Amino acid sequence: MFSNLYRILPITICITLALTLCVKTQAEEKQPVLLAGAATSNITPPLGELIVGGWKPIPAKRIHDELHARCIVLDNGKVKLAIVLCDNVGIPESVFDLAKEQVHKHTSIPKSHLLMASTHTHSATTARGPSKVLRETEFTEYQKFLASRISDGVRRALYQLEPARIGWGQVDEPSEVFNRRWYVNDTSLLTNPFGGLDRVRMNPPRGNKALDRPAGPTDPQVSFISIQSQKGRPIALLANYSLHYVGGVQSGDVSADYFGYFAKYIEQKLGAQDQSPPFVGILSNGTSGDVNNINFTEKGGKRYQRYEKMQEVAEKVASRVYEAQQTIKYHNWVPLGAAAAKLPLKLRKPTPEMLAHFEKIKSETGDANRAKHRREEIYADRIAKIMEAPDQIEVPLQVMRIGSLGICAIPFETFTETGLELKERSPFQPTFTIELANGSFGYLPTPDQHRLGGYETWLGTNYVEKDASTKIVNMLLELFAQLKKEDS
Repeated sequence: MFSNLYRILPITICITLALTLCVKTQAEEKQPVLLAGAATSNITPPLGELIVGGWKPIPAKRIHDELHARCIVLDNGKVKLAIVLCDNVGIPESVFDLAKEQVHKHTSIPKSHLLMASTHTHSATTARGPSKVLRETEFTEYQKFLASRISDGVRRALYQLEPARIGWGQVDEPSEVFNRRWYVNDTSLLTNPFGGLDRVRMNPPRGNKALDRPAGPTDPQVSFISIQSQKGRPIALLANYSLHYVGGVQSGDVSADYFGYFAKYIEQKLGAQDQSPPFVGILSNGTSGDVNNINFTEKGGKRYQRYEKMQEVAEKVASRVYEAQQTIKYHNWVPLGAAAAKLPLKLRKPTPEMLAHFEKIKSETGDANRAKHRREEIYADRIAKIMEAPDQIEVPLQVMRIGSLGICAIPFETFTETGLELKERSPFQPTFTIELANGSFGYLPTPDQHRLGGYETWLGTNYVEKDASTKIVNMLLELFAQLKKEDS
């Protein structure tokens, strides 16, 4: 009896071990894997197209550096997300919608899972129509070209999908962000085109004795997402910094500004040049509607050559991100999600006082004795166009989650206060905001900043109701809450 048992036991053990190994192998095979791909599309326009970064458009004469739509696609086996950043000052919702329609047609990625935004370089040619609040139904040749190139970029990124790992982090670079709205003690600096006085001034004279204090905060944080192949080859890196743009270009030049230089420098620092598939570096604009990189307390300062300052800023940001990227944790799989909604907002209309002011201006044509604001004619034209606008528009809002990370998408030039509030209140930590995303509807001051006046609050620079930022924050938090429920 015992001799038979000894003969049977090894066989039983072998069978048990084999079954255990089989179960283990099946479990390993079922481990979910994150896929990622990235690509760029050249969106440089023809010479002669209008550059709209200044007060008056000028034709493009030279291409200093090419413009791109930089694309990332993520796929965790359940959800696909795509993020696109375009070198442009601001792209209308209708053009992004055209691109999304093409992407969805060819890939079946839901439109709500496509985040498309502009960087806000001031040296790119326009993709805008005649109005920021009237939806376009006919497209220019460049708008159609832009939409198709965005679509091509997403599709190419999708075809590059490969097993990947992803991580994220934050690092501060405070030396290049300054609030550009200032309280000043000189009423001559506070006049506006509507015949009144503001309480704060955008871009006051540097080092002026009338400077009192900035009217708002800055956000020095650079947020970033790093994507690598499972063997560690860089695939893409998306960063986010709340700095308007840098400028310093030659008149008539087309350039991606410091956003383009960042893409170049981060590629170099990661040693990702000349690899296949190509690495894609991206810098998105955070909440920088009231922030630039001018230290107004300094008078004079270093004189920079053309393009020198934007390279300096890009180098700083890329260096900080590269250093921080060395210490982040990577994940072979993460939950992905997106949610989007349309928010109705009332449009502001000219007050009787504004209309009376501009009527008076018309009757005073040629009056050399009246002190005129240098932007009166521009805002008289903008007010006339606003009279044709509807009473209400719907603006697109969107959120994404990548693991524990949250991303907000707002189609305005958004004040830093709003971005900081979203970072604090979001159920996903960390969180950052990409502005001018899925549309371009002008500036978005907070209600408190509206009371101070200044360029960003002027009707014709801002178009929507004065508590719009509050409504937008609340809606974004509701969308985040929807994504959070998926975890429960």
